[in-house]
Amino acid sequence: MHTLAPLLGRTLIIVAHPDDEAVTCAALMQRMREPHVLFCTDGAPLDPYFWSRYGSREAYSRLRQKEARLALSHLGVRNVEFLRTPSVEHIIDQQLFRQLPEAIEGVLQVIRRVRPQALLTLAYEGTHPDHDSCNFITSVIAREHSLPAWEMPVYKLFHKEERKFQTLMSAPEPATLLHPTAGEISCKRQALAAYASQGNFLVRFDSVEETFRPVPEYDYARPPHEGMLNYEAWQWSMTGKQVCAAFEAYLNSRAALEGTP
Repeated sequence: MHTLAPLLGRTLIIVAHPDDEAVTCAALMQRMREPHVLFCTDGAPLDPYFWSRYGSREAYSRLRQKEARLALSHLGVRNVEFLRTPSVEHIIDQQLFRQLPEAIEGVLQVIRRVRPQALLTLAYEGTHPDHDSCNFITSVIAREHSLPAWEMPVYKLFHKEERKFQTLMSAPEPATLLHPTAGEISCKRQALAAYASQGNFLVRFDSVEETFRPVPEYDYARPPHEGMLNYEAWQWSMTGKQVCAAFEAYLNSRAALEGTP
């Protein structure tokens, strides 16, 4: 556990949606002295496919937030919040890449209040545009504020329908595996079960191990890999190139501001 020592104090866990944290770091959070979980979206996409049986997108969002607080209570995590921005109460699921300036400022406000010793976020792997946006946001903030930043995998699409779950893509930074105790696994399963709205989808994440590494120096102007990204395979409304264009536009705007006398 020595290599994970930077994450065991006051750590801000920056994730996109309710259940991301239970899937990726439920065991590790149980070992942290002071975990803070920040959800960057409301967990409810615009597409009625995701929320129609709940009557409205807003009702689904409220349910997702309620499930998150219950899930995290099973892990002993009390510090839980959903990102707020000046223009909207919460950012809509799948739309984080479209609101990067406001999202980054919102995360910075949380960091100024919480004063974390380290940041932990989702890997840059093309799973979901919000996941990749969380990685981008965390990387930008960590670099500008000299904070240690780590990432953790969810899943990614390699060839056609072949998905790899909780496996990091290759990078110079070595990965560290955490092997949970029986008690930690039991609490993790309770947390996953709290997300009843997700049906059986989370069962495939009942992994014995959790994987972490420092966030590499990604080129955010390029998608995480050259193949089809997971959300492209699902035929969502955005492409990897569009998401990367948003990242590049943000970096260019910051560079222009920094160059202004």
